[in-house]
Amino acid sequence: MRGIQVSQYVKGPKELRVTELPDPTPRPDQYLIEVHAAATNFFDILQIQGKYQNQPPFPWVSGAEFSGIVLATPSSSKSPRFPRGSRVFGAAQGAYATRVCAGEQELLPVPSGWSFADAAGLFVTAPTSYGALKLRAALQPGEWVLVHAAAGGVGLAAVQVAKALGATVVATAGSQRKLEVARAFGADHVVDYRDPGWPDKVKKLTPGGKGVDVVYDPVGVVDKSTKCIAWNGRILVVGFAAGSIEKVAMNKVLLKNISIVGIHWGAYARFERDTIPVVWKGIGELIAQGKFRGTVFTDREFVGLESVPDALLALGSRETWGKVVVKIPQEGESKL
Repeated sequence: MRGIQVSQYVKGPKELRVTELPDPTPRPDQYLIEVHAAATNFFDILQIQGKYQNQPPFPWVSGAEFSGIVLATPSSSKSPRFPRGSRVFGAAQGAYATRVCAGEQELLPVPSGWSFADAAGLFVTAPTSYGALKLRAALQPGEWVLVHAAAGGVGLAAVQVAKALGATVVATAGSQRKLEVARAFGADHVVDYRDPGWPDKVKKLTPGGKGVDVVYDPVGVVDKSTKCIAWNGRILVVGFAAGSIEKVAMNKVLLKNISIVGIHWGAYARFERDTIPVVWKGIGELIAQGKFRGTVFTDREFVGLESVPDALLALGSRETWGKVVVKIPQEGESKL
């Protein structure tokens, strides 16, 4: 197969190289997948630099999110969920390659009518946003939701989930293009967070200036968000894209009866496995109803494993929106 193998840590994506590698050998409980698209994540950049919490022993193939076709089923299973030829998407180490191995719990069927590119970016963002808003915040129809970094991967997923659950959505983003994208995916109102007065602008949009009921924060702006949240509001801590762990003035949390709630979707497999199929069932229903669509960045196309470094650089520059996905043509397929 062809893939991007890491034998030593690199300074950045430009140092990554595509090479010929032996096909991976699946464990008895794993599927072998022919990769047709791979999605990029910020942690991919950290991992190749040796800065991520999960660092496999050298050498390892980079990438973690993918979609493709089942080439071989687990040798230990007499009735695999996904027979040969099934279109699947999932997450497993080694996605930046033409072949990858994954366990059944790491795979799901590509939704009907979805492309490989759309499905490749679904495994992380959709359940994070659905789990946060539906389970952790218990979002109700008629409530107001503020989604920060709304044009990002989890942000666009959150905008769509919140709208599907009957909320009014206020989206923040840091460029005109990203504000346009957030609105195109369903945001009712958009606010540029480069304006220092954004909390007041958000608050004034809400009925009677009461503030929003739920804040979805993958950035790390909890403290400023307390200025525009309503009584009994819930703030969802989703991530820290700003790069630092902030300190919050807890007196405001008390005075406004605010709940600050974390969402660590990746840990559900360890602590709350029974919830995972419930969340995916909910997402599947939204997809079937046409209320949730793929969020692939379309301003620029990335085709072929050789374009992975450029895709990661684009992602790291924060000039992209949605999910940056690399299409991976198989041998004999055109890159056009």
